[in-house]
Amino acid sequence: MTELQANIAGFAGMFCVVFAYAYQTAKAAPNAYLQHGINLLGAVLLGISLLKNMNPASMALEFVWGGVAILGLAKALLGRGNHKGRNS
Repeated sequence: MTELQANIAGFAGMFCVVFAYAYQTAKAAPNAYLQHGINLLGAVLLGISLLKNMNPASMALEFVWGGVAILGLAKALLGRGNHKGRNS
């Protein structure tokens, strides 16, 4: 992976995480699949970028962030979560 590819992955991942947070904040009833799926994609892309420019603390954060996103997706899939959002 080149430096440019790593940077593109990192910026795309950062955009995903920021978008998911803004989406959750802006929507009265965010879609759990969209929110957590985009967060997971962001964590994966940021993790990929960190393979080239390693920062152990940031890599640990991406594992935790990805794990939280996976738990959110699993909760939604198992029906224990509110599919339509937190206020429905």
